[in-house]
Amino acid sequence: MTIPAAIAAPEPPATSPRAVPLTELPAPGNSRWSNGLFVLPFLIVYLLLLIVPLVYGWWLSLRHADLLTGTSELVGFKNYVELWRDPIFLGSVRNTFVFILMTTPVFVGLLAAALRAIFFGASVLSVTVVTLIWRLVLMPDRGLFANVWRTLGREPLQPLGVEGLSLVVLAIVTIWWIVGFPMMLFLAGLQQIPGELYEAAALDNAGRWRTFASITLPSLRRTVALVIVIEIVLQFQLFGQSWLLTYGGPNNSSRPIVQFIYEKGFREWTVGYSAAAAQVLFALMLVGVLVQMQISRRREAI
Repeated sequence: MTIPAAIAAPEPPATSPRAVPLTELPAPGNSRWSNGLFVLPFLIVYLLLLIVPLVYGWWLSLRHADLLTGTSELVGFKNYVELWRDPIFLGSVRNTFVFILMTTPVFVGLLAAALRAIFFGASVLSVTVVTLIWRLVLMPDRGLFANVWRTLGREPLQPLGVEGLSLVVLAIVTIWWIVGFPMMLFLAGLQQIPGELYEAAALDNAGRWRTFASITLPSLRRTVALVIVIEIVLQFQLFGQSWLLTYGGPNNSSRPIVQFIYEKGFREWTVGYSAAAAQVLFALMLVGVLVQMQISRRREAI
């Protein structure tokens, strides 16, 4: 039986694109070098801004370079040996680790969501504004701290000038400054926990601590790991607060590693020595992050 021309399927126009046979399409998994052109601009910027400075820093740490005289001499690992014998550098490493131990647990322990706007508001301030506020608070005679201290019947005290308190003050200032960011991360993690889990716990008459230990904390495991990694990296880079509040004093008791690197490189112009200290800082940060990630993986495996 023939189909009438009126209801026959129309022929495709002559200008329609030719269908590509499946045999001409690239097989799954086959790569084309031309696709790399899409990521080439990123690779160029990544190499110029990260890889090249990193390699140059390692090369510079093996030399005795002086920017004032323009001289540069290969000394091998002599800079690292001098760092190991330098009491000021070792003190800065100790100060940085103590600072991290005082601040990071506080950020990780922020599982409460009260007054989030107040806490997050300080995070948008610059380090200059933050240190200026706390300089006013810690003024020896008319500051808030001095007035409270005087009300308690104590003698006038300047905590920034006390060797055992200056680093504690820096930790308090830093916690007040950036406490909002980890709090926002924990709030986001709490909002992703299904409410059905808490309803089931309530039906089983689980207490608050049991609910927190069995539901909330395991659900926030990845968020806790993220906050730890971020805070370890950030607090290793402590510089602005110590430079603007204590200048590393008194008696080098609050000088962090980054300030040591800055002073050696841009005030004493011993660039090679400063670069060696920077590589030590990079290695410490890398080790800290790797150890934390390894601990997190073991906990997830359990």
